[in-house]
Amino acid sequence: MVALAPSLGTILDVRRRAAWREPSALPGFRGAFAFTLVYAGLIILLPLAALVARPWEHSPADLVHGILQPRTLAALRLSFVAALAAAVVNTAAGLVIAWVLNRYDFPGRRVVDALVDLPFALPTAVAGIALATLYGPNGWIGSLLAPLGVKVAFTPLGVFVALLAVGLPFVVRAVQPVLEDLDTALEEAAQTLGANTLQTFARVILPALSPALLTGFSLAFARGAGEYGSVIFIAGNMPGVSEIGPLVIVTRLEAYDYAGAAAVGLTMLAISLAVLIATNWAQVRLARRGAP
Repeated sequence: MVALAPSLGTILDVRRRAAWREPSALPGFRGAFAFTLVYAGLIILLPLAALVARPWEHSPADLVHGILQPRTLAALRLSFVAALAAAVVNTAAGLVIAWVLNRYDFPGRRVVDALVDLPFALPTAVAGIALATLYGPNGWIGSLLAPLGVKVAFTPLGVFVALLAVGLPFVVRAVQPVLEDLDTALEEAAQTLGANTLQTFARVILPALSPALLTGFSLAFARGAGEYGSVIFIAGNMPGVSEIGPLVIVTRLEAYDYAGAAAVGLTMLAISLAVLIATNWAQVRLARRGAP
């Protein structure tokens, strides 16, 4: 007679249900959940609802016309292309910096680690003035690049440089905790089995870091797309050349065109939301692929 034993999946399912029914060690779920909904609604959903509703004060034709103006399209293109390019570069650079800070011990390591967070604490206007002074025609770096025919300040390249500066910490701080928790025994096992350094990185390390890299990329992109203070001082703000999307919004607000400003803001919100949804979807796919 064969004894019937429950399958492993059945046992795990029963344990999950039992754990779900157990009361939490920290009471007050209903109150905390209600506070979360109210706070998120007031701080996030309500302003977004106002942003969505404001542009429709004009007719749909006027709304589309305001968005499709050449000056507006050029500013939006510069904001998102520069943010995308800076996020890609920062993803690669942030991975290298996080790796150095995590895997190597060298003099001044704590100082370098603290400097990574400097863009978080530094006011954006101060960062913009510093970058404009540094990369200006008479600046320390700008004066060295001028004989080579490279102009950074008051050009789209200046926008890209500013977004590099403000977006880097997001990638480093997203990747660094994952690197700290990464078991080095997996790397040693891969090398024991004959994998070289490149194969170990591509097949062991990179898959484990991919979700964190996507998180850092999406945060750096979102910050760069809406960055204002650190960009306007180095960009030059020439319409159709180095003007960014947030500056178009400010310009329309100064002209009391609140609906037009909200229309540009709604467009930027829709593009950013689409990119974030795409990166989150890719992050979930990578996490499921790497799950045992």
